[in-house]
Amino acid sequence: MSTFRAPIVRDLPEPPRRLWRLIGPGIVAGGVGLSSGEFVLWPYISSQVGLVFLWGAIVGAGTQLFLNMEIERYTLATGETVMTGFSRVWKHWGLALAIMVYFANLWPGWAVSSATLVTYLFGGGDAPTIAVGMLLVIGASLTLAPVVYVALERMIFVKVAAVLLLAALAIIFAIDGDTWRALPVEMASGFGRFPSELGFALLLGAIAFAGAGGGQNLCQSNWIRDKGFGMGQYVPRLTSPLTGAPEAAHEPASYRFEPTEANMARWRRWWRFANLEQTAAFFLMTVLTIVLTSMLARSLLFGQQGLPNSVAFLEIQGERLQSLVAPWFGSLFWAIGAFSLFGSAMGIIDYTSRLAADVLKSTYLSTSSVSESRLYFGLVWGMVALGCLVLLSGMNQPLVLLIISATVGGGMMCVYSVLLIIINRRFLPEPIRVRSYRLGILVWAVAGFGGLALMTIWQQLSALR
Repeated sequence: MSTFRAPIVRDLPEPPRRLWRLIGPGIVAGGVGLSSGEFVLWPYISSQVGLVFLWGAIVGAGTQLFLNMEIERYTLATGETVMTGFSRVWKHWGLALAIMVYFANLWPGWAVSSATLVTYLFGGGDAPTIAVGMLLVIGASLTLAPVVYVALERMIFVKVAAVLLLAALAIIFAIDGDTWRALPVEMASGFGRFPSELGFALLLGAIAFAGAGGGQNLCQSNWIRDKGFGMGQYVPRLTSPLTGAPEAAHEPASYRFEPTEANMARWRRWWRFANLEQTAAFFLMTVLTIVLTSMLARSLLFGQQGLPNSVAFLEIQGERLQSLVAPWFGSLFWAIGAFSLFGSAMGIIDYTSRLAADVLKSTYLSTSSVSESRLYFGLVWGMVALGCLVLLSGMNQPLVLLIISATVGGGMMCVYSVLLIIINRRFLPEPIRVRSYRLGILVWAVAGFGGLALMTIWQQLSALR
């Protein structure tokens, strides 16, 4: 606790009159999360068992909605990220979680998947080499943008627009009437049931990572702070050390506001807007995307055995669209899929590096002259270099990384759900502390994600025997 300065007491800033200008962090959260789960895992499940398990996507995205809101609660009230808040509980919690995020994202899987779709689109090519080029473009984009969050937000807005275009065209040209009729029937009949033939751990993993999952949820703190939510307006944004405005010299600070009538009125407006933005931009967009990509897969491939639960699933879908609809539709499907997974890779490198830079600066280098922006710069290029080295070595994804990635995500979410309960009850003014049903949902997250991690470990160990 002695590492951190006492919070600075200031009034909560007034929300802007045109709140729509603050829309973005929820879309970024949902957009970065639109990746292999939405394009491969959920469609694969629906191709095998129909739409009976879509209730799991609603449960998973709904749980993450409340996690995101508790992450936002702390930052709205303090201007401090939850990673710093966790370090107030125990100095090394933030570092431990940042290391777990790095382990979960060691393999540049989204870049490889995006590159593989490019080879489908152009009829050939070397996916690892293309993926290396993508990683270099991502590194340059994140470290040359004057304001990093603005660059990421613009990229994700374009990605979301492209995915919505694909969904609209799928509704018009590809999703058949039988699937539309089956949607309410299969969802109602399957509610609460786990299709055991697919494996319990696979289904739990789909629930846990519907939308985001793992370390991505934690970065909601950093994104809303850079957008200027609440007390985050007092904190400088993360800028490029090469092209951005010079960062004012400052030591990391935390803020608190007195629960006066005026501050509480501002808080209610901020909290109402933050909940609405997350519900519409993250939750509804995530559920809508999963439902539509699952319906598309059911229309095209329902009941077909031997389908791969990997990016190769998208090759089969694209070929099916080319034969049933038109060649252009299959090519568009691969192009938007490649762009979407590229956007996810960019978001993953951003949040992995951003979380680590925040922890290092706020907890260990608070009095150092090295800025958070320069730490972020180095971490981004370190992650890019590591990914390129792995790909150029010709190494396939090692089994150990598969096990680490699968187990670390659920375990991390269990741990930080506990920590969210602690910091949002210990460090915030009494009137805005987490309570009631929101506290109950955090307890559910602890049990659910902890169970997922234990079950995945058990399944992987059983497979190794």
